[in-house]
Amino acid sequence: MVVSADRLADYVARRDFSRTAEPRGAAAKRRFDRPMFVVQKHDATRLHYDFRLEWEGVLLSWAVTRGPSAAPSAKRLAVRTEDHPIDYGDFEGTIPKGEYGGGTVMLWDQGWWAPQEDFEKGLEKGTLKFILHGERMKGGWALVRMRRKKGDKRENWLLIKEHDAFEEEDEDALTGRYKSSVATAREMDEIADGKRPGSRKKAARRKERESRDFSLPRPRFRKVQLAKLTNTAPEGDDWLHETKFDGYRCLAALGKGGVKLYTRSGLDWTDRYLDLPEAFQALDCDNALIDGEVISSDPGKGSPFSALQRDLEQGRPVLFIAFDLLELNGENLTTKPLAERKATLEQLLTGRPKSSPIRYSEHVRGNGAKVFDAVRKAGGEGIISKAADSKYTGARGGAWLKIKAKRRQEFIIGGWSPSKARGRPFASLLVGSRENGELRYSGRVGGGLGEDDLNMLWGKLKTRARNTSPFSDAPSEVARSARWVTPDLVIEVEYAELTDQDVIRHGVFQGLRDDKEASMVKFEKPETEGVDAPDFLGVRVSSADRVVFPDAGCTKGDVAAYYAKASERMLDLAGKRPVSLLRCPDGRKGDCFFQKHAGKGFPSEIGSIDIRESSGKTEPYMVITRKAGFVAAAQMSAIEFHIWGSPADNLEKPDRIVFDLDPDEGLNFRDVKNAAGEVRDLLADIGLKSAPMVTGGKGVHVIAPLRRTAEWETVTAFARTIAAFLAERDPNRYVATMSKAKRKGKIFVDWLRNERGSTAIAPYSIRARKGAPVAVPVRWEELVELDSSSSFDMATALKRLAEDCPLTSASSNQSISASVVRDLERMISR
Repeated sequence: MVVSADRLADYVARRDFSRTAEPRGAAAKRRFDRPMFVVQKHDATRLHYDFRLEWEGVLLSWAVTRGPSAAPSAKRLAVRTEDHPIDYGDFEGTIPKGEYGGGTVMLWDQGWWAPQEDFEKGLEKGTLKFILHGERMKGGWALVRMRRKKGDKRENWLLIKEHDAFEEEDEDALTGRYKSSVATAREMDEIADGKRPGSRKKAARRKERESRDFSLPRPRFRKVQLAKLTNTAPEGDDWLHETKFDGYRCLAALGKGGVKLYTRSGLDWTDRYLDLPEAFQALDCDNALIDGEVISSDPGKGSPFSALQRDLEQGRPVLFIAFDLLELNGENLTTKPLAERKATLEQLLTGRPKSSPIRYSEHVRGNGAKVFDAVRKAGGEGIISKAADSKYTGARGGAWLKIKAKRRQEFIIGGWSPSKARGRPFASLLVGSRENGELRYSGRVGGGLGEDDLNMLWGKLKTRARNTSPFSDAPSEVARSARWVTPDLVIEVEYAELTDQDVIRHGVFQGLRDDKEASMVKFEKPETEGVDAPDFLGVRVSSADRVVFPDAGCTKGDVAAYYAKASERMLDLAGKRPVSLLRCPDGRKGDCFFQKHAGKGFPSEIGSIDIRESSGKTEPYMVITRKAGFVAAAQMSAIEFHIWGSPADNLEKPDRIVFDLDPDEGLNFRDVKNAAGEVRDLLADIGLKSAPMVTGGKGVHVIAPLRRTAEWETVTAFARTIAAFLAERDPNRYVATMSKAKRKGKIFVDWLRNERGSTAIAPYSIRARKGAPVAVPVRWEELVELDSSSSFDMATALKRLAEDCPLTSASSNQSISASVVRDLERMISR
């Protein structure tokens, strides 16, 4: 295509081609049938990313100041710059200092793109929607032009990721994950130093792994299903029994971009497992997410776990034992019964060569006691028993049980005892586990330490020395001679028995667990279910005495009892609408996760509604329509309830609008209260009455009930305009963007709670924070007297149930229309 010289005149005028190696901007032929896109990381006066789309023979260009983000909530500023020639898409190198754009340029991403709408009209209108097919940026994206302010010389746009299978929660995940060039595998400093592109081993292995053309996106890491420890195997044909393997838990994700192998905690260990990535590439599927265990291919003598560690240290091949299938060919299988998932997994693995390191985990249905006895006699570690109809929840529930033939635990190293033996750096390790937020002393480990183990551990211990004990209860006779270390190393230990004080005897070292973080380690005892489990609103609450809030002394039973008492008020304000739960199976200091989709096996007290998501998929969302539903959620270890702004009977018309006032770390609660008053006054000027709610965190929600006349687009535009107005009127106090850099010393007026599918903390919900605070609506005159947003606990929140709720007293006979939004925008523009 011949390009008009006018299109590139600005580009040419800015450059001295006798000094810079950038393309001269001559007419270029299209190299591909599809329009290209390229992203160049550019370390000029300020580091940024140049985003370019091929259109009408040139590269339309935007400078993205913080780089692209795959989080839809992160709207990145993209400043329109001059058009670039097509052959600029191949440029990587250094622009001389003093020249326009002087600095290092890296080819950070490249691929092709397709418009979702009429691109020419979108360019004129200022809204561009397109699909990217790059090595790093994928799926739906949008560029939205911002309204030009008086005196603006730049044309500012926002680069926004759309909701789809390629979105991510971490707004800096893309730029943080990818540091090297997609073309040469060089990093920025290597390009700046003029290092020639080479065939580095890691780059070659990556290219080999990514050579397979999977047709669907690679599934993201998700929390793995965990098993509860119990003494005996369950009986009945409803259980599948598998061998318990002694290795590293591994989640294999296959899809576009190649294969990723994750540890239980989400670490990427793909490069550590020799031959496994290539074996997974050979599987015949469009994408998959497979759960399994990596074990030694040749245990030999000693423990299988120690053999696996030697394999990894020496770069020997390993085996992958596949026992569950979470996703296949774009279909989420986690809500299907385990027996069905395993049958599909076995079919997927059928036909693989005998030499493949991927093995299917066989199981026996029923006869649990006999299976366990056979494994024990054979010297095995034990068995894992799984309910045949169970779904995959990613939690430690009773659907999966582990029965150990040997006493084995993971412990955290907190110190060591000096050795009198010549040449031995220490006599024993002092270990513990975390209980209720504290590191409890669990005993000594001195057996099983060979010379290599001693040297390896000593090299780590001597760099972690500290003066004080990390244990909350180390015995004085132990502490007298102990040397303490930072407690971040995890080891596997086999032991003979436990004392009455839960201290191990005859601990034998099995290996270092560098696949697990110390925060994940707690002592496991076989769980026996009490027969006298309490009942609230007809829901039986198991493990009611388990401490959920160590700092407040609150148990799971306390949480369930609170929600039983608050259920009538909560059903009125938070019921009959889509709800997301924050579940904390190990208490607030353990691993917590959000869940919004319902599934098979859910308590009958929690209902569901099918909702079509922006990706086009229809998923079942939870809806609580009965008071007992809140207790049933607590039985599932839910602590927080987060709700949509619209009831389930008409999802497209919200019945409330929420402004979340989120202060920066340096501000106090007085600043937040003043901000809430300003939002109240501004809404009142427009004719909207509102009520405040202290959230149990740092901020305040200003909530205005609405008559259900407007749809989400109008309500979202209204909320965004209010937030923008406050930020423009007083830029030193307010900000309307999530950018952490811009929020320093300011209050973020979070209007994003008012988008379809977004949620906000429910009134009267407990928060998973220190002290078990509760989100409570208050009167405006009450807010003035409060000292913090976490002023209410469960007891004080329950006392308010005898009073009218401020949210119900705020009139719901008020509405927002498109004309109101236009009037507000005109007012702001003046």
